[in-house]
Amino acid sequence: MNRSYMKKVIAGICICFIWLGGIAHAVSAPNDLRSVAIDLDSLVRVDAIDVIAADYVYPKQFMWGDCSWIDQVALSAGWLPKDLAMVKMISARESGCCPNRKGGDAVDKFCNVTKVTEWNHRSDTGLMQLNGVHWLRSHKHYAGLFCKEYNICEQEPLLDAFTNLRMAKVLFDVVGWSAWQKQP
Repeated sequence: MNRSYMKKVIAGICICFIWLGGIAHAVSAPNDLRSVAIDLDSLVRVDAIDVIAADYVYPKQFMWGDCSWIDQVALSAGWLPKDLAMVKMISARESGCCPNRKGGDAVDKFCNVTKVTEWNHRSDTGLMQLNGVHWLRSHKHYAGLFCKEYNICEQEPLLDAFTNLRMAKVLFDVVGWSAWQKQP
């Protein structure tokens, strides 16, 4: 997975993380801000992905149907504990909990893509099978929400589980669970 895409996503989501002396610190503001002197040259900015990545661990090997690892990643991506059962159910139904799947992909028990069985919904992407209407810049529906708001204008970044779950949360915040309801 291209970490630069992940960094852009997280950087757009987070306000600020700083790295001071090699250790991430939370800084509280003093009562009198005039008394604060900061040597900006001594601060090194760290993209948020480097800090947040410690909040979850991907399994060494993804397995078709094994969704046990999703809770930790989903929480890091902004989902609430009350939504985790639904997130896992949708991930199981849509992708078999295989984060690297595109619509129409057949996978083996280790989530390796073995072939393409259908070609009519290839823009569906990753765990939650996020559709191209959400990431294509020029799509007439949803106006490319991920592209315009988070600069995710291609399918590849959404094949990363954290990025997919984060963008699924963005979509959920706009339309709720209806994005994953089967259309008649």
